[in-house]
Amino acid sequence: MTNNKYQTNNATDEKYENLINLLKNLKSVVVAFSGGVDSSVVAYTAHKILGKKAVAVTIDGFVMPKKEIANAKKIAKKTRIRHIVVKDKENKWDKNFENFLKNPADRCYFCKKHYIEILKRVAKEHKIDKIVDGTNADDLKDTGRFGIKALREEGVISPLAEAGLTKQEIREIAKKTGIMNAEKPSMACLATRIPCNEPLTKERIKRVEKAENLINKIINQHNITNITNITNITNITNITNITNITNITNITIRVRDHKDIARLECNIEGIELIVKNREKIVKALKNLNYEYVVLDMEGYRKGI
Repeated sequence: MTNNKYQTNNATDEKYENLINLLKNLKSVVVAFSGGVDSSVVAYTAHKILGKKAVAVTIDGFVMPKKEIANAKKIAKKTRIRHIVVKDKENKWDKNFENFLKNPADRCYFCKKHYIEILKRVAKEHKIDKIVDGTNADDLKDTGRFGIKALREEGVISPLAEAGLTKQEIREIAKKTGIMNAEKPSMACLATRIPCNEPLTKERIKRVEKAENLINKIINQHNITNITNITNITNITNITNITNITNITNITIRVRDHKDIARLECNIEGIELIVKNREKIVKALKNLNYEYVVLDMEGYRKGI
């Protein structure tokens, strides 16, 4: 691999070399930058290869969690790429944005079309011809990703996918290059918390964001309390307890908003933790005007 300070397996090395060459040939790029591991690897590599001719752009829309905007700023600073955060004006006269708010099953298609128009304006201002994103090779296999159709229609390039890089390989590259979010779980926008064909409103989106933040805060506090309480690690039981606490960081939680009902989804590892903190979670969410707070025993699933 060219000028690398790390070793992955040969197949990943070759794919990363392809990514480098793809970006080099583009000469200048706007990177659609969410702060997730995929777009972070694209931004990192683009900056290394193209320097000031690479610009990362994050769009601050109402379905993007505020903590994700803060995370994107932090990652961009670490990768040293020039970073612009654009506030989405959310023009309801925009047909794509209007269709997105209706929340159809293919809402991602309209959202991408809307966001790409913003990216094109930024690219034009900076005299950059090409827009790239973080779509990877695994994403192309997912038939439910309606946004990919919009990317292709608008000429957005997906260099990770073109290089054949999978999610796992991208995480390996992120680890080896020191990108701080190598293990960051995938994060879908907040629109996925509202059932399809129910209109997206700022009020519902904001309530979901608050609910998820509160649950994560309660769980983190539970974690800290347990670590504080474990002061003796001379037996196997307490060592096991510490291991279990560490694994809490891998829990994924979603609040699905069904109007009066907050349906909580989490991966299997988190169900016991949710139950242990049941009273605090119920109280917190009822303060957000949910009448019922229920735990989905089927566990976390993508989408709604």
